[in-house]
Amino acid sequence: MTSTGRFTLPSEENFAEKTKELAELWGADAIRNSDGTHLDESVLALGKKIYSAYFPTRAHNEWITLHMDETPQVYLLTGRVLAEADIVDVPLMDGFFEEQLKPNRDADPHKYWEVVDRTTNEVVDASLWTLDEDTDTVHVSGATPMHEYTVSFLAYIIWDPVEMYNHLTNGWGDKEHEIPFDIYHPATRKFVFDTFEQWLKDNPQVDVVRFTTFFYQFTLLFDQKQREKVVDWFGCACTVSPAALDDFEKEYGYRLRPEDFVDGGAYNSAWRVPRKAQRDWIDFLSGFVRANVKKLADMSHEAGKEAMMFLGDQWIGTEPYKDGFEDLGLDAVVGSIGDGTTTRMIADIPGVKYTEGRFLPYFFPDTFYEGNDPSIEGLDNWRKARRAILRSPISRMGYGGYLSLAAKFPKFVDTVTHIADEFRDIHDRTGGVAAEGELNVAILNSWGKMRSWMAFTVAHALPNKQTYSYYGILESLSGMRVNVRFISFDDVLEHGVADDIDVIINGGPVDTAFTGGDVWKNPKLTETLRAWVRGGGAFVGVGEPSSLARFQAGRFFQLADVLGVDEERYQTLSVDKYFPTVTPEHFITADVHVDPAAREAWEKAGYRIPLSGCGGGQGIKPLGGIDFGEPVANTFPVNEDVTLLRADGGQVQLAVNEYGKGRGVYISGLPYSAANARLLERALFWASHNEDKYTAYSSTNPECEVAVFPDAGQYCVINNTDRPQSTDVALPDGSVEHFDLDQSAIAWRNL
Repeated sequence: MTSTGRFTLPSEENFAEKTKELAELWGADAIRNSDGTHLDESVLALGKKIYSAYFPTRAHNEWITLHMDETPQVYLLTGRVLAEADIVDVPLMDGFFEEQLKPNRDADPHKYWEVVDRTTNEVVDASLWTLDEDTDTVHVSGATPMHEYTVSFLAYIIWDPVEMYNHLTNGWGDKEHEIPFDIYHPATRKFVFDTFEQWLKDNPQVDVVRFTTFFYQFTLLFDQKQREKVVDWFGCACTVSPAALDDFEKEYGYRLRPEDFVDGGAYNSAWRVPRKAQRDWIDFLSGFVRANVKKLADMSHEAGKEAMMFLGDQWIGTEPYKDGFEDLGLDAVVGSIGDGTTTRMIADIPGVKYTEGRFLPYFFPDTFYEGNDPSIEGLDNWRKARRAILRSPISRMGYGGYLSLAAKFPKFVDTVTHIADEFRDIHDRTGGVAAEGELNVAILNSWGKMRSWMAFTVAHALPNKQTYSYYGILESLSGMRVNVRFISFDDVLEHGVADDIDVIINGGPVDTAFTGGDVWKNPKLTETLRAWVRGGGAFVGVGEPSSLARFQAGRFFQLADVLGVDEERYQTLSVDKYFPTVTPEHFITADVHVDPAAREAWEKAGYRIPLSGCGGGQGIKPLGGIDFGEPVANTFPVNEDVTLLRADGGQVQLAVNEYGKGRGVYISGLPYSAANARLLERALFWASHNEDKYTAYSSTNPECEVAVFPDAGQYCVINNTDRPQSTDVALPDGSVEHFDLDQSAIAWRNL
């Protein structure tokens, strides 16, 4: 029987009868409009809670077309142009989409732009270059032949990037492009608040204002072929204006360069070790954004409506994990559920009354087309999210897009019915309380709490070849029976390690925000962490943890003594390295196996699975074995007392090390898989000397996980696959309970 509540249904014009039918089938208690749609009166009359998407800084071309110098702006970096004589021409818009971006010729280019000799990294004097406005070309004189030159220039954003994406994806053809606008300008800011005030009066039927989102888009730039060119879900590139730059200088006492934004072409990716200018701009921006978000929230409340923020689109500057977010007065945050990591990114946000997840697939024609089965993606998305929801509940769920598309797929309709009922059942059984966490695990990086569940990410829930080996750490932890927090190097340097932390994880490639970069030159950091581990703490390093790009004091990993592993950087090739014998059986690797039948099938298909159960490159996932992802070359044990658990040729893949009363663990990479999540879980329990706690409520099958709810007097076992699974669960009294689970199933038992 269908349960009801905790479900938000998207609807659209001329679809009232089917909306009513699906609302009943899916147990929806709220209905919302999606981008570009409106709700019929008959839908409003269904008696459901009404959400309305609201775009504070778009969808009003009648205003912004009269004030085109008040659109958001971005610093763009041209391509590098080789000077072959003492004069070189640099075209501005080569590689950029002219329907999205337009050079700002209104503000003095010689004040706000910059020409750089990229061979010497020197700024070219403004007297040596001119702008040809007819051709959008910068002419540079006094150039040095065989040097490369770039221009960093301000550009107006003249097509809202998200509306543009939706436009192109849905084939909206001649639909007018929606132009975004920047509230940093007083006239436009007044227009935004006046318009919202009138909208509140004109929409008494709306219960929840779903701000989608506020003022500044994450970095999303397209090339001339309408392909994504720069995507950074945390990027602040699209937030600048001459007025804001001038005000920043007055407040902070120094002037930002264009280079502080284009960053040599990195555009201040979250992977870059953050610098002072970048951090100061985030603080400056968030102060401005938050003050105006609070005003919108207060206006919503005065009109008797809730204020909900969508964690996406123009979310930049809100900083939901930065101290003070709770002061904005928002009632709720909703965000897109891409996997377990993004579920936790939403669910863990403090300072709001409730959180909501927008599940996938989005009801767009790129998924809902004849011959496709959207229910496959729907169940996969639910399984990924469910692990995380058990550990950190969200209060509500829903979908987005065009309901008329989803309604054409009966199997998908049935799938959503099942997912919605199961979501509500979990909440009813647990009272919305998280499952018990047995260890306290801290992720240590440059960003700390401000980027909780946002590490190792470029675009939302889209790991790639360079990131998947690290993103798997978060995805594994998102549904693991541990409590997770994010701490910064500054936290450790200022306050030490908190008494309740059991394990610290530091991982990623060298010279990134996630391993730390030059912070490891500070001896106080290594002193603090060494003392903590020697006193009984646990340190897990993944990839190139504690690394310095420049070989220092004979080490690449500055905590090589803790981890028992270092990396050869071609400085000590004259010093021989000896590998101890691999120890195949260990507490950490106890669940690693390769099924003989699976091995035989794969070998017949032409694949080779190593007998050790390890290895596996990009695209070949060992069945039940460890996938170490992209190799970290030339790692080696620092001595023969290190316990080597897995190695591949000339590098260490998995090793453990006793360090005083504490322990270190090194893992070369950890893409997400059931086997890898189990490996990490065991590593955390072993490193923290909690092996004796591990057995109770653990599953013998890594594809199945257990969540315990002491207050509710229940535990559950979930099947995280699309295949039937069997598993045994050990209970605290020593008895064992057997489970046979259908695909995607969940089973509940009393404690």
